[in-house]
Amino acid sequence: MTHKAGFVNIIGNPNVGKSTLMNAFIGERLSIITSKAQTTRHRILGIVNGEDFQILFSDTPGIIKPAYELQSSMMDFVKSAFEDADVLIYMVEIGERELKDEAFFNKIRNAKVPVLLLLNKIDKSNQGQLEEQVTLWKEQVPNAEIYPISALQGFNVKEVFDRIVEILPESPAYYPKDALTDKPERFFVNEIIREKILLNYEKEIPYSVEIETEEFLEDEKIIRIKAVIMVERDSQKGIIIGHKGSAIKKVGMQAREELEKFFDKQVHIEMFVKVNKDWRNNSFQLKRFGYNQK
Repeated sequence: MTHKAGFVNIIGNPNVGKSTLMNAFIGERLSIITSKAQTTRHRILGIVNGEDFQILFSDTPGIIKPAYELQSSMMDFVKSAFEDADVLIYMVEIGERELKDEAFFNKIRNAKVPVLLLLNKIDKSNQGQLEEQVTLWKEQVPNAEIYPISALQGFNVKEVFDRIVEILPESPAYYPKDALTDKPERFFVNEIIREKILLNYEKEIPYSVEIETEEFLEDEKIIRIKAVIMVERDSQKGIIIGHKGSAIKKVGMQAREELEKFFDKQVHIEMFVKVNKDWRNNSFQLKRFGYNQK
């Protein structure tokens, strides 16, 4: 029996549903999903294993024009997604007409690997609009196979998945067959806390935050976690903590519930807030948090 394996990399503008799609493929909440743009900061690998295949899905940050060092590093993750892809998924949503970056767009048009263009959120459109969009994208990306989907409703997701398996190259598995991701547990603790911050705070606050899990101690019954929420300024520290600690308490409670579901075990979590001045523009700090790959 031949075995297939390969990297399937998902790219597109911010907020088009890349993380929702990846989680639909994998069946686990590996990527942060919120309605705020730029929620994915890293390249997150999710692994789907079958008897005769292994798909390495890669969710990448939305394509933007970088405004600071952190965003430049995020775009480096997107560039790397072009370099090792066996299949490229280019995701757009109904009503979209272009990719924000012309250079990336040309890379998609000239890709040497199969490109699947997924037209997402079709549950928000009508037949006429859908046909017009399919025609538009056929002209824009003639090398792509086009699939209208709804990642949230699961429409056409299985069809796309089956097509991916068909076009994967023959190869042995890259990871053990029971692996779900290439990221350690602490990474998901950080991401789940960050998601709750995105949901609970307004404006710039969520984007100025980085999480570091300092302790992750697991025994048979419970996981004990100590996490630090880094902010850029003193004023942000006060906002994160809230009146008499009410805001951070709420985040902690929501994160604990989510972590217990994720690890299927009781979780005890302690969180502290520290100021780490201007970390988004500091190469040393970015490297420490796993961004700068250079």
